[in-house]
Amino acid sequence: MSPHPFARFAQKWFVTGFLLFGGLVHGEDWPGWMGPRGDGTWNETGLTETIPSEGLKVKWRVPVGVGYSGPAVVGSKVFLSDFQKETGESTNDFNARAQLKGTERLVCFDSQSGKLLWQYAYPEEYKISYSAGPRATPTVHGDKVYHLGAEGHLACLETQTGKLVWKSNLKKELGSNTPLWGFCSHPLVHDGHVYLMAGPAEGALVCLDQATGKLKWKALPTKEPGYAPVVLHRGKMGPELLAYFPEGVASVSPISGSVNWQVGLTPQYAMSISGPRVFGDVIFASGIGDTGVALEMVPGEPGKSKVRELWRETNKTGVPTANSTPLIVNGVIYGCDCQNGAFRAVDLRTGNRLWESFMPTTGNRRGGHGTAFIVKAGDLFYLFSETGHLVLVKPNPKEYVELGRFKVLEPTNESFGRPVVWSHPAFAQKAMFARNDKELVRVELGK
Repeated sequence: MSPHPFARFAQKWFVTGFLLFGGLVHGEDWPGWMGPRGDGTWNETGLTETIPSEGLKVKWRVPVGVGYSGPAVVGSKVFLSDFQKETGESTNDFNARAQLKGTERLVCFDSQSGKLLWQYAYPEEYKISYSAGPRATPTVHGDKVYHLGAEGHLACLETQTGKLVWKSNLKKELGSNTPLWGFCSHPLVHDGHVYLMAGPAEGALVCLDQATGKLKWKALPTKEPGYAPVVLHRGKMGPELLAYFPEGVASVSPISGSVNWQVGLTPQYAMSISGPRVFGDVIFASGIGDTGVALEMVPGEPGKSKVRELWRETNKTGVPTANSTPLIVNGVIYGCDCQNGAFRAVDLRTGNRLWESFMPTTGNRRGGHGTAFIVKAGDLFYLFSETGHLVLVKPNPKEYVELGRFKVLEPTNESFGRPVVWSHPAFAQKAMFARNDKELVRVELGK
C-alpha cells in the first residue's frame, strides 16, 4: 500500500528541513588553530555581509588574563589559555627575556553565557621576550583538549570536567630549551599522535603518544625549533606533515618521522612562524627577511611526495608572513607582510605582487609586523585586525575591497611603539570569539 500523499510530503519536508535548518543551527565548531581543517575556512551560512550602522551585537564579555593564544570552541564550550602575572615586568624587548612569575591557565567557559565552567592552573615562571602569556591555541580532539604553555607545559585534559589526563614538561622530558619567544606550536592531533615543533637539536618536530604524552619519534635536526605549527596535508601519496622550521620546509611521514623531502628556507632570527599553505599542487611557505618559496608537488618515488621550486621570494615578489598565516583563494595568496605591515595579494604561480593596503592592518601607515588574522567564510574574508576591528573584505585579485568594520576590542599590548591585539579569533555558532589581555568576547555574526 502506497503512503498517503501528506505522509510523503511530511517525510520530504522533514528530511529537507533537517538538512537545511540543521545545517544553519549546527554550523562548524572551531576545535583549534585556524579552524576545523587548519586552513582558516569556516563553513557557515546566514552570516552578515555588511556592518550595520549600529554595529554588531556583543553577546557577552568575560575577564581573562594576558596571552597571545586564540580560543577554541566546540559544542557548548570555549577554551582559552592565559597567564596571570604576580611579579616582574613584561617588556617587549626584541633582544631580551623578561622574567615574570605567575599562574598559567587553561580556562573553559560556556559558549552561550560566558560562565566559567572550570580551570586548570599551575605556577609558571616566564623567561621569554614578548612575555604576555601563552601563544598556542588549545586543540580539542574528541573529549580531550590539549594545552601548550609558553614555557613548555603540555597537558591533556577532559573537556567536560577539566580533569588532567597527562602532562609533560617539554624541557625536562625532551631536553628542549625555551625559544626566545616561547613555545608557540599549536598542538596537532592526528591518528593517535600529538605533533609539535618543540624538540631539541636532534629533532625539532616531535611526535608524542596521544594517550600518554610519551615521545614516539623526533625529526628534522636543527639548532632551534622555531614557532610554526605542524600542518597535516592529505596528499595523493597519503597523509604527510608539512613542517616549517628555521632551516627549511619539509614533508615528514606522520607514522615513522622519515623525511620525504626538505627545501632550504632560512628566515631571519629563526622566526619560522606561519604555517605552510597548500592550494592544488602548490605549497607556499614564508617568513621574515624576504624569505619565501612556492613548491610544486610532482610525482616521486612510490609512496613518497616530491617537489620542485616554482619561485623564491625577493624584496619585490611574494609576501613575507609571520604572526598571521596567509590564505590562498583561486590561485591568489592573501597575507600580511611582516616587514612593512601591508595586507597584500600575490599570484601563487609567479610570486608577482598584485596590490597591497595598510587599511586592515596598521590603518594607513607602515608598521613592522602589521597583523590581520584571516578567516574565509563563504565569499568573504572576516579579518581580525591588530587594531581590534573586525573587517569584512571581499577577496579580489585586482584591488582591496572593504565592506565594513566594527571595533570589537581595545588593543592592550604594544609592539614597535603602537598598540596591538595579536590573537587569532575563533568562529563558531554564527559568532566570533576574540580576546585581548583583559577580556574574551562573543560577537554575533548572524544576519
